[in-house]
Amino acid sequence: MVQFGSGYFNPMDRGYEVPTHHGHSHDHDNGAAGSNDVGVSIGELGMSMGLGPIPNVNAISAKLRPGTKKLEFVFLGRQKGSGQGQTPGMYGLKQRQALREMGTANRIDFTTHSTVGVMGLAGMDQQGNFSKASKDQSLHEVQRAIEFAADVAKGGPVVVHTGEFNRSIADSKWNKDTKWAGQFEMHPEEEERATYRVVDTRTGRLIQEAMKNKNVSRPIWNFAKEGEEYEDFDGNMKKAAGHRDEKGNLIYMDYFGKRIEARLRVPLYNEDEGKFETEQLKWADLQREAQDMTRDARNIWKKWKRGELSDSKFQDSYWKRFKDVTSADEIEVKPEEAYVVSTLETSAANARGWAHHYGAGFKESVETLKKLRKAFTFYEKLEGITSEEEKWKLMKEDGRRFTDLIPADTKLPTVLLKKLIQEQEGRMKQAQESGASQWAQTEEQIETIRHIQSAETYAYSEATDAYARLGMNAMRHTDKLKAQGDSKKPLAVALENLFPESYGSHPDEIVDLVKGSRKRMQEMLVQNGMNKEKAMKRATEHLTITFDTGHINMWRKYWKGDPNKTLKENDDKFDEWVIDKVKDMAPYIGHVHIDDNYGYHDDHLAPGEGNTPIKAMIKTLKENGYKGEMIIEPGADYTTDTSGFSSVTKTWRHFGIPLYGTGSGRAGGGGRTWNQVGYGFFGQNQPAYFTFGGYSPSEDWTLWSGVPLE
Repeated sequence: MVQFGSGYFNPMDRGYEVPTHHGHSHDHDNGAAGSNDVGVSIGELGMSMGLGPIPNVNAISAKLRPGTKKLEFVFLGRQKGSGQGQTPGMYGLKQRQALREMGTANRIDFTTHSTVGVMGLAGMDQQGNFSKASKDQSLHEVQRAIEFAADVAKGGPVVVHTGEFNRSIADSKWNKDTKWAGQFEMHPEEEERATYRVVDTRTGRLIQEAMKNKNVSRPIWNFAKEGEEYEDFDGNMKKAAGHRDEKGNLIYMDYFGKRIEARLRVPLYNEDEGKFETEQLKWADLQREAQDMTRDARNIWKKWKRGELSDSKFQDSYWKRFKDVTSADEIEVKPEEAYVVSTLETSAANARGWAHHYGAGFKESVETLKKLRKAFTFYEKLEGITSEEEKWKLMKEDGRRFTDLIPADTKLPTVLLKKLIQEQEGRMKQAQESGASQWAQTEEQIETIRHIQSAETYAYSEATDAYARLGMNAMRHTDKLKAQGDSKKPLAVALENLFPESYGSHPDEIVDLVKGSRKRMQEMLVQNGMNKEKAMKRATEHLTITFDTGHINMWRKYWKGDPNKTLKENDDKFDEWVIDKVKDMAPYIGHVHIDDNYGYHDDHLAPGEGNTPIKAMIKTLKENGYKGEMIIEPGADYTTDTSGFSSVTKTWRHFGIPLYGTGSGRAGGGGRTWNQVGYGFFGQNQPAYFTFGGYSPSEDWTLWSGVPLE
């Protein structure tokens, strides 16, 4: 009996319907046959490829044949390229033209990933210093990726890694003030052992690391006491209600009952013990000190803006670094800055004390030296007109030390005066050199205070400026393409969340980074004559987020969890956090990378192979209106599976995208499932349909029809 639609129909037609074992399917995969509950089509998904391992245009062309409709070029090299680390500069006019034509012929959309060698644009080096030169080098790398995207892709996103500086996780603002507060930490003692860097804004170099678990010693300042009368700045006498006035400002006092500015404050003197009082400041004390400094800085800035304080006076204050802010609310002194101010003030006070010591009595020393020189001139003349026989009468005893033990010498007055003059000149030179150097050191410490800034604040400002400049560059290239009628879509600098240990990886951080960069670009465009509304529209168009599913999952290893809950319950709670943050980022996301891992490292598993809630993320993005590219980033499959493209087919399967046209059309010939397509060669005992090379049987003894002799 002939069975149509099964493996018994014809030996030459076996397996048309499904991969079978004697016509019977042993596949048990009943999922992902075509549910597509994510709402993604195959045409929306593309893949990335690293240029270097994929060496040239011909190899790139081969990667198009499996059928992906979007392809992302990933540059692995930096500065001068190499075989395994190619750069945009290695692709000349002819190669770029070939890539363009290849894209047109195959109806492929290209996207671009700037070099993976750039991690943030603030310009930080391994020592924690910030360099303008390093920042510009990174800018140049992204700029030439933008130019490549304009030439080859005719627009689209240009991905750039964030990672502006290292910061504490447990002590970050987003881990304190949100509904997810306290959920993350690197290690159990991270919050107590956190460190904060402070840099010199003139050079970008690290001044000091402020450590939360290390106290700072400093003088106790002389404040007004409750009920004490003092002379205020305006000369009126007032009675203090405590350390602070009615506006909440601290009332610093000198030793004569007059109020003085904070920078002139003096230490409290303990009359009973005969010493100046000091104290140890803990981090909580520094936080309060920072609040006082913030209030002081805002008051000084307001006075300067109102014209009550001259430019020179404002420049002499500690807070000249806030001259470019547009609102007092933007002024904030951080605890780590208060930490360094306290240490620098102590150093300045020490230098100032020695300067006073060396300078004390200097004027009297000058007068004494004048008198000694005058006496020398007098005795020199007197000795000149005195005969040798009478000179003994002018002799004087050398009245220096040890005269009770050693007989004193008698010498002429000029000899004694000459020695006294030399000694006095030596003491004066020591006083003037030491005193002047100590005053210079004092002024250097004070000038440094005027230029200190938290590394976080400094790096954020540098980074937003850099991304804004890149946004301007992308805008100009987009305008050029539009003018030529050759633009597919606007070029956009797409900031990618990367490793949790660096700023820019947390969803709240990358949103703040994009918002700050857009604001900075808006300012640049307004300076060029564009109105604010249009400027912000252009900035929004050219500065977006690249959301990487695998990178956000690496936060899983720092999730504290609830010890009273099961592993699954804690994992589910983390997934809930992820989806919540995807919703927050959705309005800013312009590009997506899809890859998986187990929450520890960026292993680039195929979607569905790790524990990243990719389907829920993509579904959330689609529900929030996302319509951009979604690029699958192969990695592990290049080594552990047949090819990198396996990651793409696994993604199609994971998303439940329908598979069409794989049945024979005969009765009973149902379509194949993704499990059968991807791994249908397992469990088969028939030989392959087509063989070649060493696997092909010898054709020396075959019939012309090709039918085997046996």
